[in-house]
Amino acid sequence: MQIGQLSFQLHVRPGVTGNISCPACAGTASQRLVDAGQNLRMLPYAKIVIAAPDGDLSLIAEAIYPKGLREVSWYALKLDEVTVAAIALEMSRCACRLSRYSNLRLIVLPEHCQDNDVRNICTLYAINTVGAPATMWIPKVDRDKGPLYLAIADAIELDVVEGRLAPGTKLPPQRALAQGLGLDFTTVTRAYAEAGRRDLVEGRVGQGTFIKGRSPQQAIASAGLVDMSMNLPPIPQDGRVAQSMWARMANMQGPEATRLMLRYQEPGGALKDRVAGATWLSGRLPDVDVGRLLVAPGAQGALTAVVATLAKRGDVVLTEPLTYPGFISLAGHFGVRLFPMQMDESGPVPEALEEAIRTLQPKAIYCTPTLNNPTTRTWSAERRSEIAEVAAMHSIPIIEDDAYGALKRSPLPTLLELAKGPVYHIASLSKCLAPALRVAYLVAPDRASAIRVIGALRGTTAMASPLTTALATDWISSGLAFDFLDELRAETSRRQMAVAKIMPTGVVNSDPEGFHVWLDLPSGWPRGEFVARLRNLGISGVASDAFAIVEPPEGVRLGLGGASGVEELERSLTVVAALIKDRPALGSLIV
Repeated sequence: MQIGQLSFQLHVRPGVTGNISCPACAGTASQRLVDAGQNLRMLPYAKIVIAAPDGDLSLIAEAIYPKGLREVSWYALKLDEVTVAAIALEMSRCACRLSRYSNLRLIVLPEHCQDNDVRNICTLYAINTVGAPATMWIPKVDRDKGPLYLAIADAIELDVVEGRLAPGTKLPPQRALAQGLGLDFTTVTRAYAEAGRRDLVEGRVGQGTFIKGRSPQQAIASAGLVDMSMNLPPIPQDGRVAQSMWARMANMQGPEATRLMLRYQEPGGALKDRVAGATWLSGRLPDVDVGRLLVAPGAQGALTAVVATLAKRGDVVLTEPLTYPGFISLAGHFGVRLFPMQMDESGPVPEALEEAIRTLQPKAIYCTPTLNNPTTRTWSAERRSEIAEVAAMHSIPIIEDDAYGALKRSPLPTLLELAKGPVYHIASLSKCLAPALRVAYLVAPDRASAIRVIGALRGTTAMASPLTTALATDWISSGLAFDFLDELRAETSRRQMAVAKIMPTGVVNSDPEGFHVWLDLPSGWPRGEFVARLRNLGISGVASDAFAIVEPPEGVRLGLGGASGVEELERSLTVVAALIKDRPALGSLIV
């Protein structure tokens, strides 16, 4: 059919025909295909192709809109000198825009056609057996926001969550989608691989890529949302230092590596490893005596040895009202009773601490003066000095858990530096380098105390892993550990910026150099219900009960390090922020 300069030929097998009209362009020289959409429903499965032997459809931003084919758009594939374009997503306007192209053909072919000009092209457009067209999916991609392959993967996630891509839906062939978006093939290949990594899609040999069958809850949980219950260090986005660390790991071979594997090491660590520990701590504890420094199997191993040295069943240890759950568990195991110190914005109140010491006769004080877990609070320098003086006056040992101290670019003096009495300083590598190392450095008050702690280490955990300790020593001695720490600090700052941008004011307690936040829930939000609602949205948080040795407040801790990147974190924080503003009663209706 010839309409002005626009020529259409409708080929439908077997024997299906259609007419051309254009209600939107009545009286003009071009018309829209209308009735063909109804006739196409007679086919159980079809391919629809627009072929332009003398035109390049990649220049055309519009496509034909057949009645019954709800949303259409275009993409183009080169096949020799013929450009083949499929009707896809995005409803077009009118065929008027095509009028300057001549000899255009709309071809409808059954699934198993063997025409030489199209048989090697993947399915471009499918009409299912019930007549509802399965249009080709074309994502809406923000080309100015991050890598394009991630944007495509994000679009897949979003459309799965919002129901636009149902389980079992076949995605466009990678080359076809690349052409439709005007991108290179490898970008789409990476996007599909990323979607596979997120458990959104699956490839079927000889068939293509399909949306995986998933429950709505699974779809929500994987849509860029993260487990925020674990207080993990974030993975820096620049992986060059990490690659160097892995390379040095591969170099740990030969007789020395064999010795590490086949021999027990002395409790407290070899001299070489202690020296590396002193190097690591030098920014906070200059000139530390390596005779007092021990290597322990993680902070929990160090705490176990110190508590075993200082207290027995029934004894009292003072601590912050909200404190590290690992220490609460440890105290329960030893039968040690924990009592809270009275706190204000600067730290423990000195006068109240003196009264508690006189009344309770504690065997030790356990505390996290820098970036308390979970509240994120840091004691002031003045208050540190006051607490150290009060403890020394009453000869009460302090167990200083400095798990987060290395994150601070300008750290405040440690209690060990200020101490006039016994202080056990514990600095784990878990929060500032790598949790998997399970290495912590413990500085005892004196060499005699160090010998007693070595005995406790021998009786509880025997030794730190020689392999991971050697790895930590190598990273520190080479400087790689400090380079990684700089990257970790930078990544932490980016994530805290996301918190400041998204989260409501007056609710979040955070520190720009820490990677967890504490939510003081608004009035009316019970912590248990809030955590349950978060879980239903695919996010895990930790209620205050896990940290409290007093009546738990209505609060929740969220870790920022579990997300693979800032964009993923921002999506999760957006969900959290929206829930905080919600009315809990409306979400609690039970019928």
